[in-house]
Amino acid sequence: MSLLELKNIKAKIEGEEKEILKGINLIVNPGEVHAIMGPNGSGKSTTSKAIMGYPGYEVTSGEIIYKNENINKLDTEERANKGIFLGFQHPVEIPGVRNFDFLHLIYNTQQKSQNKEELKEEEFKKLLHEKMEFLGLHSDIFTERYVNDGFSGGEKKRNEILQLALLDPDLIILDEIDSGLDIDALKMVSEGVNKVMQSSNQKGLILITHYQRLLNYIEPTHVHVLSNGEIVKSGDKSLVLELETSGYNKYI
Repeated sequence: MSLLELKNIKAKIEGEEKEILKGINLIVNPGEVHAIMGPNGSGKSTTSKAIMGYPGYEVTSGEIIYKNENINKLDTEERANKGIFLGFQHPVEIPGVRNFDFLHLIYNTQQKSQNKEELKEEEFKKLLHEKMEFLGLHSDIFTERYVNDGFSGGEKKRNEILQLALLDPDLIILDEIDSGLDIDALKMVSEGVNKVMQSSNQKGLILITHYQRLLNYIEPTHVHVLSNGEIVKSGDKSLVLELETSGYNKYI
């Protein structure tokens, strides 16, 4: 059984007539890493938002099948509770909300939705530190400070990966997780993603990126070029090297 199947997905921003996605077809199986690349405005981020049911985006036709279930009518929270995770290019700051409390809340919300046991503060603290050790995070910035408030770009992205490790989703979508990262931060974030993926062979990963450098650390099994709202080319990692050399001009 495939993990995710997009069947001729067309989508637009709510209130606008122009379709951004014009018929996306994609199958992601457990254990696969799919890189989606393409020029600005091609529909990469819209694809991630369509899968997640992001507010303000409308799927006008087609089917989103997750674990053999049509999820078109599910809201964002329901999709997240079923095991879909979207990591943002620009994680939001939430001044006044301690990161520990935020992580505790989202973890217990997911547990409750899946009829699993919620954790009290001390139990969750132990789990959180286990996940931080697993990811190689040793700073209390990820527990005591407000959510992403005053975090560097790299710290924000590592906080996203901490959320990923805690929620342990089956389908992971990372939208330009490499944006704004220096080489050291990129390596740390990539190592975290790889550790989560290696924890189970049932997970699937969709990476949206402009650059080869991320794919040097997280190796894709499939590469897709998105242009003008459609996948115009698919291949293996060798396609990344072609794009690095010749750019996207031939696909525009």
